[in-house]
Amino acid sequence: MYIIIIGGGRVGYYLSKALLSEGHEILVIEKTPGICEAINDELGTVCLRGDGCEVSTLAEAGVGRADMLVAVTADDEDNLVACQLAKHKFKVPRTIARIGNPKNGELFKKLGIDVTISSTNIILEHITEEVPTHSMTHLMEIRDRGLEIVEVRMSANSASVGKAVKDLSLPSGSMLFLIVRKAQKPIVPTPTTILMVGDQVIAVTAPESEQALRTALRGE
Repeated sequence: MYIIIIGGGRVGYYLSKALLSEGHEILVIEKTPGICEAINDELGTVCLRGDGCEVSTLAEAGVGRADMLVAVTADDEDNLVACQLAKHKFKVPRTIARIGNPKNGELFKKLGIDVTISSTNIILEHITEEVPTHSMTHLMEIRDRGLEIVEVRMSANSASVGKAVKDLSLPSGSMLFLIVRKAQKPIVPTPTTILMVGDQVIAVTAPESEQALRTALRGE
């Protein structure tokens, strides 16, 4: 694949090394002369000095033939602009944007960015067990269907503990499809399945129904 990376900072640098080791063709676009020179000295001539938010720079980089553009600067707005130009001006099939503010995630998706990556959310989701208040984990997006697969953990205070699945007020379009219970095999829930403390409930829902699903299961 030919992959354009906007931003040659730490994230862009290590991403470039990893992609090169996997045999991909990459080009990094970086504004700062010293950073660009350092990347070229170590990785070969793979860094173009310029602004990834400018059409002329993207055209010089050959973005029109790129399979993917990944914007990983420290500026959410720059990442958004670079991805939008790649997607709408140069018809790049796949765009990925790093976001510093998790609240920007939904906006970026509405504006056509294929994938957003928030380090804040990733860290939260990896410490779910140590942070009981963070009760919902995003497992996967089904982008072409506008759905998400999430995991909701049942605590002693969860509103649905002790209730049968058929008695839950789940939001429209949401469905429970697996329950992981300690010391047992995963359970495919039926209408009469009773939820218990400690259950890890895997569900499918629309992004806009997340809060309603959380409320139905946890009472939050």
